[in-house]
Amino acid sequence: MFARRLILAAAFAFAATPAFAQEKLPVVATFSILADFVKNVGGERIALTTLVGADGDAHVYSATPADAKNVAAAKVVFTNGLGFEGWIERLVKASGTRAQIVVATKGIKALRPEGGQDHGHGHDHEVDPHAWQSVPNAKIYVANIRDALIKADPDGKGAYEANAAAYLGKLDALDQEIRTAVAGIPPARRKVITSHDALAYFQAAYGIQFVSPQGVSTEADASARDVARIIRQIKAQKIPAVFLENVSDPRLVRRIAGETGAKIGGTLYSDALSGENGPAPTYIDMMRHNLRQFAAALMS
Repeated sequence: MFARRLILAAAFAFAATPAFAQEKLPVVATFSILADFVKNVGGERIALTTLVGADGDAHVYSATPADAKNVAAAKVVFTNGLGFEGWIERLVKASGTRAQIVVATKGIKALRPEGGQDHGHGHDHEVDPHAWQSVPNAKIYVANIRDALIKADPDGKGAYEANAAAYLGKLDALDQEIRTAVAGIPPARRKVITSHDALAYFQAAYGIQFVSPQGVSTEADASARDVARIIRQIKAQKIPAVFLENVSDPRLVRRIAGETGAKIGGTLYSDALSGENGPAPTYIDMMRHNLRQFAAALMS
């Protein structure tokens, strides 16, 4: 009888362990905004490593030996694509990883920068990589992440689908919130100057016009001609506000504000989230923070 109870107890323990003892799927995301999407879909089933963290600039990032080690150990590596991480192919090759490499922007209709280049600053960008700035695009990221995680971990299909569905519901609410807020801004005042051209997808989705002295990459330096052009444009169109960004040098925007009298409307989070204690630790927080900055500056 004792032996039988022992066998039954062992069988019960074995059956109960997988939920607790299951090894988490090792996953890498290239930068903080993408990592937040992955975290929301992957939940407790994944062990997530982010290469370019909070307030980090993925345009100019230099990969480290630790990054190569993390990529080598991963089962799935999520990238933005569209030329955003110019260093990722070299890192993947150097790591020797056998991971599934997933381009999270697959299926998104990419926008092209003016002239097909980085506003003439010598950095060739055939497409604008900042697709996450449109919430409808963010939903495509989420669907791609969900499908890739299911492929890598079929046992987690139910969890990934449930997590994605819950998060997509939050994104639907966010999208409506942005549209309602922008509708409350007079059309003539929906014009903004930003440090670099990271918000074209927001413009296309929601109707606020953005002008930038830099192109789509923070690697580019604004020319004196570009700065002079923007100063003339601000004065001619009476653009009410200029904004700093957490990944850009603030001196250029401050100079433009000083020469035009335009109001500095605060700091935007465009290419990276803030730290956990900052105003934009998640994608949804980031979009809401930026929206509040626009509304406050453009309505005053």
